[in-house]
Amino acid sequence: MVRGHADAGGRVGAASTLPARALLNESKVAYDGVMTSTADLGPFEPAALIRNSGLRVTDSRSAVVDALRVKPHSSAEDLYRVVALSLPQTSLQSVYNALSDFVDAGLARRIEPAGMPRLYELRVSDNHHHLVCTRCGAVEDVDCAVGGAPCLEPSQGHGYVVQTAEVTFWGVCPACADDVPLA
Repeated sequence: MVRGHADAGGRVGAASTLPARALLNESKVAYDGVMTSTADLGPFEPAALIRNSGLRVTDSRSAVVDALRVKPHSSAEDLYRVVALSLPQTSLQSVYNALSDFVDAGLARRIEPAGMPRLYELRVSDNHHHLVCTRCGAVEDVDCAVGGAPCLEPSQGHGYVVQTAEVTFWGVCPACADDVPLA
């Protein structure tokens, strides 16, 4: 299983009052002025995902899955901010525990871009990679460039049976490139 992080961008501002579940019902969701489309979410039932992963369904876990669905590539702290909107009694430790359980059960993926906090996403069914902006920390999914998983073959296998390949592409996102000329 590939483990990975989500992006550091898109934090929920303190002025937001919509619960995470309500955010899923909106056609657009605002995070720090950035609009994220939820049209591609399709039918979504957190309890079924959690149960099918072999985990017990709790309000906290359901809220974390909701938050991950709305805001993939997020740190535990960013997800906590979303979860706290619908479960004010939750704790950051509860979010960390849920994320750890999700990664262990194969429900979520953790990525760890250098110099950034651990990020989480629900996209675990493939061996995709990530683009990371070196200026703002935005993260985008990138499908494998060649073939199926693993999509890259090491030059020397050293006897390993390779199961996955994880690639992080570093660059400047379009918004940052428009804001500041590249050096």
